[in-house]
Amino acid sequence: MKKLFPILFLFPIQTWAHFGSLSGTITEKGTRSKMIGTTISIVGTNKSTITNELGQYNFKNLIASNYKLEIRNIGYKTLIYNILIKDDETTIENFELESSQIDLNEIEILTTKNYNQQLIGKIDINLKTINNSQEFLRNVPGLFIGQHAGGGKAEQIFLRGFDIDHGTDIQITSDGMPVNMVSHAHGQGYADMHFIIPELVKEINFAKGPYNAAKGNFATAGYVELNTKSTIANSEIKLETGQFDTYRALGIFNLLGEKSKAKNQAAYLAGEYNFSNGYFENPQDFKKTNIFGKYHGHVGKNTILTTTLSNFNSKWSASGQIPNRAVSNGEIGYFGAIDPNEGGETSRKNINIETATNTRNNRLIKNQIYYSKYDFELYSNFTFFLNDSINGDQIKQKESRNIIGYNGSISDNWVINKINISSILGISIRNDATTNSELSRTKKKNILIDPIKLGDINETNAAIFLDETIQFSEKINVNLGIRFDYFQHKYFDKLLNTNSLASTNIVSPKLNIKYTFNNRTELYLNTGKGFHSNDSRVVVAQNGIKTLPAAYGADFGLFFKPLNRLIINPAIWYLWLAQEFIYVGDEGVVEPSGKTRRFGIDFSARYQISNNIFFDLDYNTTKPRAIGIAEGNNYLPLAPINTSSFGLSYHNKKGINGSLRGRYMGNRPANEDNSTIAKGYFINDLNLNYSHNKYNIGLSIQNLFNVKWKETQFLTESKLINEKMPVEEIHFTPGTPFFAKLSFTCSF
Repeated sequence: MKKLFPILFLFPIQTWAHFGSLSGTITEKGTRSKMIGTTISIVGTNKSTITNELGQYNFKNLIASNYKLEIRNIGYKTLIYNILIKDDETTIENFELESSQIDLNEIEILTTKNYNQQLIGKIDINLKTINNSQEFLRNVPGLFIGQHAGGGKAEQIFLRGFDIDHGTDIQITSDGMPVNMVSHAHGQGYADMHFIIPELVKEINFAKGPYNAAKGNFATAGYVELNTKSTIANSEIKLETGQFDTYRALGIFNLLGEKSKAKNQAAYLAGEYNFSNGYFENPQDFKKTNIFGKYHGHVGKNTILTTTLSNFNSKWSASGQIPNRAVSNGEIGYFGAIDPNEGGETSRKNINIETATNTRNNRLIKNQIYYSKYDFELYSNFTFFLNDSINGDQIKQKESRNIIGYNGSISDNWVINKINISSILGISIRNDATTNSELSRTKKKNILIDPIKLGDINETNAAIFLDETIQFSEKINVNLGIRFDYFQHKYFDKLLNTNSLASTNIVSPKLNIKYTFNNRTELYLNTGKGFHSNDSRVVVAQNGIKTLPAAYGADFGLFFKPLNRLIINPAIWYLWLAQEFIYVGDEGVVEPSGKTRRFGIDFSARYQISNNIFFDLDYNTTKPRAIGIAEGNNYLPLAPINTSSFGLSYHNKKGINGSLRGRYMGNRPANEDNSTIAKGYFINDLNLNYSHNKYNIGLSIQNLFNVKWKETQFLTESKLINEKMPVEEIHFTPGTPFFAKLSFTCSF
């Protein structure tokens, strides 16, 4: 293996002599958790690196001399340390970082740090208040979410000119486990994040576009990865109460003491219960329970084991989407319902085991095995009495699945002729075995009218990728990547008693280039090919032909610090997608959509007005169009065109904290010829907190000025029970009215 590995990465074996080396570990003061992604620079040279998953760093080929180290991580005090390196010796230095008030003045733009919007995300997670797990998605500049079928259903996602539905074109993971569900009963890529407890999230990493070789299925518009805390500083209990019979209780308990932390062992258990009737006339009776446990510790000198167990259950009623005409003529109220029998329930159980090992020659080996047991049942009615004037058009979507997967990688760092090279070779395999994937017509949930689809789905995705990052100098950084994905689809149709099998594969190359002018300015060009898979029922119906369409994208942007405390990130981008076949879960049919292209401008700014006051702004404009369609009839329905969000935050480690936030979505086409408009909205949220050593009191207000707005909208043909002819018009789910919630947190 020692001889094979360098050949695999296309690099010769080097012999190091008459040089010294430096290595060590960075941990967080208090929790002793490993500080991943910390930047360590040797001042006055082009040498810098970031810590790996074990919090470790390593420098090779250092000429014997005195050096000055600079250690930085956003939200922590910068360390400056002088060190002597000797010939033919390895110096080991470990450091602790202490959390502190964010200071944008200390942030530098470094070539070795592959930001790709990570810089913006690290700032935001320290400043923005998160009310629920799905709101983490709003940390991605330009990403909007909307709920349209009760609090337990996955939110609809909008990003970069995409109506992503519930996850078709964005890859979402939690601690490396997939959140997106392939060949889901409701829709491809369905991403329900409600099993994540917000208070446990340590970091959020994201990037827009198909440019990362480690990211495969669904990562066309971008990806989002959430990572939960490995350790906690204190146990805590949190109680929340709000309008519309809203209650929440959360407990997080440290299971091991300080002596265990000193031995690099940590474990905690968390549980939450949620209840809300919501703001609709038809009470939602929304109930959610979450239990989450995590162990993180050394099982050897250079190996860390992380084990996570979790259990999630949710049940709710929903008012669904309502037609404009029913509200206008007074048949129902703005928060009313046509069919009060909508709703659903879902559950997810997870087991996640991860190891990270740093070998004697400083290669990092990562292994992950995960298992999920998932159940889903949803009742909806979009057309009311269009298809069945007697029983109505309610549908049932249901499935039960087992997911098992493996992710593994080996990475190494090289120095060849003063060129720093980082290499990652990774593999993954995921199998989804779904039984009784069902679409049926029902009445009042428990009366079966007509089965439409019923079958078992078995889908496997195996992938291998190679990622090479070459730092030619302190100014030039090139990332090369290539990925191969193979899919096998099996479908047993229980209504027709037939078995079908098909397979597909795709190769996805990536090329990303960065040029850093100085510690204030960086120019980047990201290019790559990505894809999203299609539902297995589509693939087998088409014999795998043209069912794995490619997406080609490019971003050209800039990170710039024109002032000490101002960071801006403008970018122009382009994304082209080939033919797709999409399984429409609500109808049980295959819908082809032709080639599309999107291009736009993204702009983000983060400004620290004073030591405690911060301002953030994101503005995104996109022109999404279908290709090969006559001008004027080539609009993409519900694709966002102009979006913006902003916030003014007052931030302290203790005492009063708060933020006023706003978000805007402009008008957008609801159909292909833009003759019907989905109207935009502009709303504001307010968050206030008072923090003391052992407790926190919080107030959150959504829709501060009580604006009447439509959270999600669809152009739908429907027929009400008293109508003779169907009507096509906007159907919508009303957005949250003024909604205040109080919280009290006690730590011990």
